[in-house]
Amino acid sequence: MSHDPNCIFCKIVAGQIPSKKAYEDEHLLAFHDIHPWAPVHVLIIPKQHIATHAELGTEHAELAGRMLLLAPRLMKELGVGNGFRTVINTGPDGGQEVYHLHMHVMGGPRPWLKG
Repeated sequence: MSHDPNCIFCKIVAGQIPSKKAYEDEHLLAFHDIHPWAPVHVLIIPKQHIATHAELGTEHAELAGRMLLLAPRLMKELGVGNGFRTVINTGPDGGQEVYHLHMHVMGGPRPWLKG
């Protein structure tokens, strides 16, 4: 499994940086965002270092599927029952800030709606 020693999310996977975990298995880690945009805001990341969504290949199909299937399960477990939002920012024009593939999963009242 690849790992980037300079990547903050790889350091979280390795336990070098603490996180409030919501889920963990051999492939994925989900943890609560430290700057949430919604009452429930978790990040789902692969433990394998993949820099962006654009770098996913057919060899990652099962991993990507695991990420997508985990989102509704986590929202249900975390008490979100009225829908949620998933976002994957990709590259500089897509607003990606941390270059380790991650999916934001946000539930609860929608603060991104302004009016």
